Amino acid sequence: MKNILVLIHDDEGQEARFQAALDVTRALEGHLTCIDVVLLPETPAELWDGGAGSAMVLAEERSREAANRVALEQRLAKEDVSWNWLDMTGEPVRCLRDASAIADLIVVDRDPHGAAAGLVLESGAPVLAVSDPTRGVDVNGRVLVAWDGSPEAEAALRAAVPLLKLAEHVMILQVDDGSIRVPAGEAASFLSRHGIHPLVILETAAQGEAAQIILAAIGERRADYLVMGGFGRSRLMEALFGGVSRGLLSKSPVPLLMAH
Repeated sequence: MKNILVLIHDDEGQEARFQAALDVTRALEGHLTCIDVVLLPETPAELWDGGAGSAMVLAEERSREAANRVALEQRLAKEDVSWNWLDMTGEPVRCLRDASAIADLIVVDRDPHGAAAGLVLESGAPVLAVSDPTRGVDVNGRVLVAWDGSPEAEAALRAAVPLLKLAEHVMILQVDDGSIRVPAGEAASFLSRHGIHPLVILETAAQGEAAQIILAAIGERRADYLVMGGFGRSRLMEALFGGVSRGLLSKSPVPLLMAH
């Protein structure tokens, strides 16, 4: 995990994304790519005619992001990380997806209706989703791995190995609703072969309870971030009926490392 992408845009979530990306890049001695996205005006399609009004809105957006770039590049020059900068225009998920062909990790917001969900499903890379109050991520702290034995959980566990090697304490929380395909013991054995020796915690859950159990465990176990598979069923089904991924993206008090 050496190639880290972070969404740059002058909004409320930028500082959280920026700090978390710096923490991960520095800890892994990786390379940070800043994807600065200029958003197109949020107007109905029929009003987007390329006229003077639309051009003015876009010009103002470009000007704000140019100033944002100057400020962040001054900060990056003082950080002990390798980095580069890409300017893109459009919708954040598309821009990040287009730039993520060889990315090892993408850092975005935790918003369940924003870039995180789309990128988990579409980019092929694991996603670190951070919340607005978060200032960085403690990569040397305590990590909780949410485990349901699914292919998505397996993908998240494999992707997280480089970070888990840095953690003080790794915990695997198996939440069993009766459909566990691969038990948490096998996940623990997998990690042990990488020199990681996790604590395994076993819980049972009725349908719809998994997210609440995981949220409670984050607090009880003082986890600094959570590793989990993302969107084991379709995003539409998650939106209609709820789901663990959507619930955690909405309510998690810590960053989420997700993979699909």
